[in-house]
Amino acid sequence: MSQTDEAFCNPQKVPNGRLISGHTKEFQKDALGFLTRLTKEYGEVVKFRLGPFQNVYHISNPDLIKQILVIKQKSFVKSKDFKALKPLVGEGLFTSEKDHHMRQRRLIQPSFKKNHISQYAQDMIDTTMDYISTWEHNDERIITKDMMDITLGIINKTMFSMEFTDGSQIVGKPLESALRIAAKRMRSIFRLPLWVPTKLNREYKKAIKSLDQVIYYIIEKRKADTVKHEDMLGILMDARDAEDGLGMTSQQIRDELMTIFLAGHETTTNALSWALYALSKHPEVQSKLFSEVDSIIGRRTPKPDDFMKLPYTQNIIQETLRMYPPIYILSREADEDVEIGEYHFKKGDMILISSYVMQHNPNYFEQPESFIPERFENNFLKNLPMFAYLPFGGGPRVCIGNHFAMMEAVLVLACIAQRYRLKLAPDHHEVTPLPSLTLRPRRGLRMVVEERDAEAFEPGSSNF
Repeated sequence: MSQTDEAFCNPQKVPNGRLISGHTKEFQKDALGFLTRLTKEYGEVVKFRLGPFQNVYHISNPDLIKQILVIKQKSFVKSKDFKALKPLVGEGLFTSEKDHHMRQRRLIQPSFKKNHISQYAQDMIDTTMDYISTWEHNDERIITKDMMDITLGIINKTMFSMEFTDGSQIVGKPLESALRIAAKRMRSIFRLPLWVPTKLNREYKKAIKSLDQVIYYIIEKRKADTVKHEDMLGILMDARDAEDGLGMTSQQIRDELMTIFLAGHETTTNALSWALYALSKHPEVQSKLFSEVDSIIGRRTPKPDDFMKLPYTQNIIQETLRMYPPIYILSREADEDVEIGEYHFKKGDMILISSYVMQHNPNYFEQPESFIPERFENNFLKNLPMFAYLPFGGGPRVCIGNHFAMMEAVLVLACIAQRYRLKLAPDHHEVTPLPSLTLRPRRGLRMVVEERDAEAFEPGSSNF
């Protein structure tokens, strides 16, 4: 277009940035509070600076978000901070761009078709029921670790057909180390190259090497297996591109499996942890959950088709994702000069979209700081502006496993609620969100497990 910059709106600028670091300190100290204050004080398009040269625009307007994620998404790429994840996930869906991303998405999509997700649902139930069968009445547990173990068990079962005990030992510890260090590297303005032998770099490389050894061993073993498997690995290895007929190399399979570990394990762990925390603080919601689970499932073992019969349980998960979205920030970088609405962004500008800020906005959600699952009744989402609620992102890069994740969270929660009531442990620390790679409960959650009906669920009972 021939319009000049003067024809465009100028975003509000945040004053008082430091000469070199800009607003890095405020952002790193409290990203959620900082971005929330920007929206309240300066409006829907706000400019600030991270480091000496990086201009950043925080966008909290649904129509502008739609243009960035959908209409003009080809003008944007993932921001530079995601490069810190490449040693871990390579060129998987999370980090790949343009044509390569589209090709990989076509190859992976069959893994998440309805018939496969139904089989995965049975694995979700079996893994959860097996795990929680060891819980004892009045036991105090680190529930964040329990949710991590359960979701890791589900990923191992659905991805590799591995039993839980195997997967936890050989994958869980190095994955946790890699994710922790990757988060630190993403938050750093100045990152030392991995070849510099710092303590963190050595630990990061060691964790990735451990994961690589496991995954490549499984891939090579599967190649020699004559039995057809319907797990994710089997589907990925059989996938062929409709355009060129080619499948994925071992490296590409490795990158996508690592991405699934990241997206399907860490995020659901936190969603379930936050859901159990919210239920412990809202006994009236917990009672309605118990009533629904008791009326639909009773004392029998849950089944995959129970998912569609548990609308209130689904609403609890949706409200949890609203208040505590695991992926709390999406970041993009303008790959060219681009016009978005009445604003002009230059190549290299960073765009931040915070699902946390959007989903706590009183313009779209009444009593945004209150946990109210009932708000999702009566087609609530259909009456919201698109991208006012975006826990799974949106557009061509929307989370490919969103239906998998939703079913997993609902079924795991239903399995737990059928048998147990959870309460925060006495003298528990204040629970606040920790915006790391995902949105975690800071310092974890200690909870006391109370068996709802000890006699009905004794070991060996025909009801279990």
